[in-house]
Amino acid sequence: MEVDREDGRSQNQLRPLACSRNILHRAHGSASWSQGDTKVLAAVYGPKAGTKKNENLRKACIEVIWKPKTGQIGKLEKEYEMILKRTLQSICILTVNPNTTTSVIIQVVNDDGALLPSAINAACMALVDAGIPMRHLAVSICCCVARDGLVYIGPNQARRGSLPNSVHSVLPEGSLSVQGEPIENGIITSVTHGRMSVDDYFYCLERGRAASTKLSDFVRRNLQQQSTDSSKAG
Repeated sequence: MEVDREDGRSQNQLRPLACSRNILHRAHGSASWSQGDTKVLAAVYGPKAGTKKNENLRKACIEVIWKPKTGQIGKLEKEYEMILKRTLQSICILTVNPNTTTSVIIQVVNDDGALLPSAINAACMALVDAGIPMRHLAVSICCCVARDGLVYIGPNQARRGSLPNSVHSVLPEGSLSVQGEPIENGIITSVTHGRMSVDDYFYCLERGRAASTKLSDFVRRNLQQQSTDSSKAG
């Protein structure tokens, strides 16, 4: 059963998406990602020689710095940094530039829900813009479970307060395999908040995977359009 939300969207409908690359001139790569009224900027610097303490010198290091819209970074932002770092490490080819560090700066412009997925999407597009070697692209999406069992895709902040249980998924863009090797359940990263049954969790993943095809289509069109624009400018 489809249920319309306060903003007129159905359960499975994403908020309007927007993305631009190469927006910061001093960064090696940059991107903005908007999903409804949520907006995030991502800047990539590097790779720079040397790695952080306790990092593998035989591989490249990914450093993530999260900057909130206002105030100081807190426990939640630290968790976001860790999730982002692990996600980006899994999709970047770390053996190409060993003993180097690539810094990814996330600046929150506005948070109206689905902030972490928006940051992950912005970071991936900024890495593409910087030319960082990647195994594949990825897209991220948020699904929330209501008390009546209905699943909502990408809720805004007003709706998010009544949806305490959520799954943030990072999925390979457009495919369940990478270089011919299948990814288990098509998942790169999965983060849950609140409590839910195993059935609800897998149902969220299923709905998120279905909705991610629209994200993948948007990413492909965006990359193709900006590639065409760059060719015309050249």
